[in-house]
Amino acid sequence: MRISIAQINSIIGDFAGNREKILSFARRAREEQGADLVLFPELAVCGYPPMDLLDQDRFVELNIRTVRTLQRELPGDLAVGLGFVNRNPYSRGKSLVNEYGLILGGRLVFEQVKTLLPTYDVFDEARNFEPGREWSAFEYRGERIGFAICEDVWRETDIPGTSYVKDPVRELLNGGVSLLCVPSASPYVAGKLKVRRALAERIALRGNVPLVYVNAVGANDQILFDGRSFVATPASRTAESGGQEDCPLRLMAAAFREDLVVWDSAAPDAVSCGAAAPEALAAGPGEDPYGVGLNPYELDMMEEGLVMGIRDYMRKCGFKRAHLGLSGGIDSALVAYLGVKAVGADGIVCFSMPSRFSSRGSRDDAAELAARLGCRYETLPIEPVFTSFLSTLEGVFEKRPFDIAEENLQARIRGTLLMAFSNKFDSMLLTTGNKSELAMGYCTLYGDMNGALGPIGDVFKTEVFALCRRINQRSLAGGGGEIIPQAIIDKPPSAELRPNQTDQDSLPPYEVLDEILKLYLFDNLSRDEIAARGRDADLAGWIIKTVARAEFKRRQAPPVLKVSPRAFGMGRRMPIARAIYEI
Repeated sequence: MRISIAQINSIIGDFAGNREKILSFARRAREEQGADLVLFPELAVCGYPPMDLLDQDRFVELNIRTVRTLQRELPGDLAVGLGFVNRNPYSRGKSLVNEYGLILGGRLVFEQVKTLLPTYDVFDEARNFEPGREWSAFEYRGERIGFAICEDVWRETDIPGTSYVKDPVRELLNGGVSLLCVPSASPYVAGKLKVRRALAERIALRGNVPLVYVNAVGANDQILFDGRSFVATPASRTAESGGQEDCPLRLMAAAFREDLVVWDSAAPDAVSCGAAAPEALAAGPGEDPYGVGLNPYELDMMEEGLVMGIRDYMRKCGFKRAHLGLSGGIDSALVAYLGVKAVGADGIVCFSMPSRFSSRGSRDDAAELAARLGCRYETLPIEPVFTSFLSTLEGVFEKRPFDIAEENLQARIRGTLLMAFSNKFDSMLLTTGNKSELAMGYCTLYGDMNGALGPIGDVFKTEVFALCRRINQRSLAGGGGEIIPQAIIDKPPSAELRPNQTDQDSLPPYEVLDEILKLYLFDNLSRDEIAARGRDADLAGWIIKTVARAEFKRRQAPPVLKVSPRAFGMGRRMPIARAIYEI
């Protein structure tokens, strides 16, 4: 049997557009690939995650109506698997289910309800859906095909805070399936492909069945879907594997873009990377040349994910152009590069907004970067506005010394200018703050936090440096020149809001800060637990307190593109007013 994997980018609520995409990919699978079965991702009909749109009856009804239309329009001799929202078929429980159905010959011939409904990280499916209660196989062309929808296979991993009683994979394997299909909308996290691969290989080996993993692609708000759908097949012990059981990936679709790939169950061991990079099929090198726990391939994937995130956010929100403040620092340099890569140089405008504290080097570096990227570059000096504001505030400031009030005033002037351009030209403002700064509140509300999207708000400062170095290294290896000026990478980070200021006047070295932030944000460790790991207890306590006190800022920040295990926003929901018990 020839099985096509249709890795598509659904738009939430775009039922007409999603329907046309499903029809187009299904027809291509039949005509170009000779497919017997084509599989689409989880909730491909309505888009994922629909969140509280599920409370709107018309949303649910249009989603079901789209499935009925597809029954009439899809090729009659092709079995088509797709995910959608359906009414609860059981007598009790929530009114809706997350369902995967098979359409063949104009009929919905098979239905499987998702059983395990995640409520951790960005997920909140138990809020709307009733879990599945039974599991059966779809018998087709000599195969007994089982469907485990996304989280239904993740019971096999140790996810903190989850304890599932039911085991859909075991039930399906006990039921004698010969092929296991996993339609998913599995969000991207740096390095997650290794986890998915290990999970799939373990299941395929244990059940002695091929596993077809069908993942969504695209960006919806904060969440990135990387695609990279694959097929894993069990194999015998081989000399090459040292006598160990072997379960290689046989096929992989592209990363961060739509793709249509086909696998033939009659030739299960044929290997193809489809449109994916060959490194994706391999286990991947373990080197960490930039000291951030990510090898070069994984850094490239993070870059591609951020680019897709900007592009999709703009497209799905109706923006054709974007702009940002270009300070001459490394954060805005990276965002400018990502923006140009996402929508082209003609779609990005960069603004230099120098003050009395802006160094000549920073202004020159910003201009040089814009020239290398080929994007429009404008200069809006803020000194006249700053002087006017200081004059207006002179009386109420009571001649107190220059402090954070004047520093933030400069950032807010810049934020006002950037938002004015946004309003005048319907251009989307990109904020340029990184995760380390956002964690510590080292940013200004209604100033540099202004904007519609924070592309690198889930990227630690050390990772920002690693990405910029990797971008330059890859360009040089390809015969090009440096893209990010080396002076930007080498200079000490500074907000340049007072004379001779550097970030390290207010923050620990980023290598130290990021290490402690990961222990606190990802592992939920307290001050004493972090100290037990060999870190300074007083410093850990100060960082934890500062992170907690800055929660009110993050609640008002634009959405960030999630690339880490726990991003601010949907992935980390914390109260603002609370006791900081961790210290």
